[in-house]
Amino acid sequence: MKRTTGTYATSTTLGEQVRAFVPHPLPPADPVLSAADFDDLNRQAELALARLAGVSGLVPSVDWLLYSAIRKEALLTSQMEGTQATLTDLFDDEAGFRVSNTDDVQEVTNYLRAFRWVQEQLRDTQGMPISVRLLCEAHRLLMDGARGAGKQPGQLRRSQNWIGGTRPGNAVFVPPPPEHVAESLASLERYIHNASVDLPALIKVALIHAQFETIHPFLDGNGRIGRLLIAALFEHWGLLSEPLLYISGYLKQHQAEYYRRLSAIRTEGDWEAWVSFFLEGVAMAASDAEKNIIAVASLVAADRKRLLQSTKTGPAHYRLFEMLPMMPRFTIERVRQQLDTTFPTANAAVKALEDLGIVTEMTGQKKNRSYSYQAYVELLSR
Repeated sequence: MKRTTGTYATSTTLGEQVRAFVPHPLPPADPVLSAADFDDLNRQAELALARLAGVSGLVPSVDWLLYSAIRKEALLTSQMEGTQATLTDLFDDEAGFRVSNTDDVQEVTNYLRAFRWVQEQLRDTQGMPISVRLLCEAHRLLMDGARGAGKQPGQLRRSQNWIGGTRPGNAVFVPPPPEHVAESLASLERYIHNASVDLPALIKVALIHAQFETIHPFLDGNGRIGRLLIAALFEHWGLLSEPLLYISGYLKQHQAEYYRRLSAIRTEGDWEAWVSFFLEGVAMAASDAEKNIIAVASLVAADRKRLLQSTKTGPAHYRLFEMLPMMPRFTIERVRQQLDTTFPTANAAVKALEDLGIVTEMTGQKKNRSYSYQAYVELLSR
């Protein structure tokens, strides 16, 4: 059951003539994609998402969960592109500590900014819908700064790009020539907003992500914007009320297969294997996120119990403790600002949590000390 998923156009780049792939518009045809083939996988993925949404009710504040989930997605999607930053680097940067790999951290924080901006647009009745314009603006935010300056931030590419290989002639894949990019994306946008498409939302997300990666409309950042598009579509179709899923964890773990499945759509017309892989990924990622939430909720509950059982604690200590999941690395000055209190009060609150073994001092110095909610950081970094 082979189908043709596109045509080839001759494109010239760096003085070489190459065959560039121009995808057919969605949905797959000849033969059409049958939703029935994925009934079981789709149901499992939807159930896993429902369980994930349910378990988020276990914690006093969904904001904690979002704080870590969005950062994990930002980190993992960036690591897939070779970024070396860690979750600890990210927390340290937010705490105002010095980090060695500032460019890598900047790439992750740029993704966070783009992600938040897209979410705000989709939740605002006056905001932008999922569109080429939205993706271009997200790309501008993603590429803002040192490494992205020459990559035409926020603009569709005007030259031929290629994937893999040292030059166009030995590339693994050559996306559409630049003159085909705008129309291919416009067609994808129409598909997203076409209410008559009779496929489950998760299958549509799988198709749209693969199509975006095939078009590869930017000079750089296509992988990250394509994965951000997955989160945007989850929001758009109400698949998860909050972005608690970090799908990039699964895609990073199975990176070779991820690229191989995308490639097989273009070479063999095999949409079925890609959709199956994606649905399995959603179910696995949702299950991982669910386990993570339970582990975090258990840790925080156990630490809170220790705090409440202590006779030496007061209101400032409790307020500081409740801030820790969204401020896992900090200085006493930062605590003073957050609690809007005096330095001695902030110092006493930190000291009380340190004595209980909840937070750890990291420098061993007498001055300019910095602290970590270490058990929590390690749990999230697994």
